[in-house]
Amino acid sequence: MSAPVLKGFIVGLALTIIAGQLPKLFGVEGGPGNFFERIGALFADLSDTSGLTVLVGAGSLAVILVLKRVAPVVPGSLLAVALGIAVAAAFDLEDHGVDVVGGIASGLPSFGFPDVSLDDLGALAAGSVGVLLVAFVEGLGAAKTYAARDHYEVDADRELIGLGAAGLGAGLSSGMVVNGSLSKTAVNASAGARTQLSGLVVAALTLVTLLFLTGLFEKLPEAVLAAVVIAAVIDLVDISSLVSFYRVFTRRLGEAYGVAARPDFVAALAAMLGVMVFDTLPGLFIGVGASLLLLLYRSSRPLISELGRLPGNGHFASLDRHPDSRGIPGLVVLRVEAGIYFANAERIESAVRRAAAREGATAVVIDAETVPFVDVSAVRMLDGLTEELDSRGVRLLLARDVGQVRDVLRTAGAGAELRHVYPTVRAAVDAARTGT
Repeated sequence: MSAPVLKGFIVGLALTIIAGQLPKLFGVEGGPGNFFERIGALFADLSDTSGLTVLVGAGSLAVILVLKRVAPVVPGSLLAVALGIAVAAAFDLEDHGVDVVGGIASGLPSFGFPDVSLDDLGALAAGSVGVLLVAFVEGLGAAKTYAARDHYEVDADRELIGLGAAGLGAGLSSGMVVNGSLSKTAVNASAGARTQLSGLVVAALTLVTLLFLTGLFEKLPEAVLAAVVIAAVIDLVDISSLVSFYRVFTRRLGEAYGVAARPDFVAALAAMLGVMVFDTLPGLFIGVGASLLLLLYRSSRPLISELGRLPGNGHFASLDRHPDSRGIPGLVVLRVEAGIYFANAERIESAVRRAAAREGATAVVIDAETVPFVDVSAVRMLDGLTEELDSRGVRLLLARDVGQVRDVLRTAGAGAELRHVYPTVRAAVDAARTGT
């Protein structure tokens, strides 16, 4: 996955999480579905809003956000939870219509193999692959997000091993599917966690809570819990990054690629909307698919610049980027800014033909320095084009081929004309002028 796809995925997931928590903040029923369905259900239920629930939730959210800004060393989420439990117990908020967490089963889970027969494994396989993909991508996305923020590296292989070990442990202890949750990672990071020690502390406190403190958390208002989650993930709604992707644009890119001139923005937006509309796994595939389609589309429409000679030093530069460069009478020098392969060979062939058809043109030089690779289709296209132009009295010459291009030209049946590739554009131009 590209970074923009991952960013769009994270933003869409964060918005979906927030949409799922807002009904608890307003004390309404809400509804299932995607982001937009949840928001629609919230607006439909606003007439049933519990004022006291809003007060508790908004107050908790304000405490967390204010402390994060004015006193970041204070664990705002922990303080909000403690205050919420204390206020709920002191004023019997549950009796006044404020929903609380309610009964929590105490004690440790039982250990043993799940009661699954071999006949069930086939039916579970397809769903488990989807769960695996969503779990791994969400966990890796959260890890990479915070790794980029705090400047450290993430090993995807070790993340997968850790996820697998946690999944085995959960399966053997009657647990739910395990993954690196984005919302819980955000809560952990907002509480000041910096190392794996936080996970060990959480594990120890979870055991203590299951054994002795479940009754205490049964009084926690759900609005407070929603405020903690919203405050944690709201920073992940990184709209500024999406805007920065949109700004990566120039006029030349727009003329060459149209809407695909902003591939990073389009891919990020596709991933974000895919998650918000179709859920996490389809959203992931939509983002990756859009990224690949844009890559194929752009590579099939390579930028082809015409070069001219700069006065004084004799170097060659793009005519449209350097107004002082001058074309060479009778010659056309083209630079292809992409690999040449089956998807774009025909477009490049058409561009060379148009250049060769100019009045007075006797040669076309292709500057291949920015061509990182060619395939057999491209070589055959160049061979055929060379023969065709020769029959019209126009030479086709190559300059500055890189290693991979040179290797393929020599081994994929290139014609004798193309084996005389020139080391520089100037050398190719001189050869075209002298007919050597």
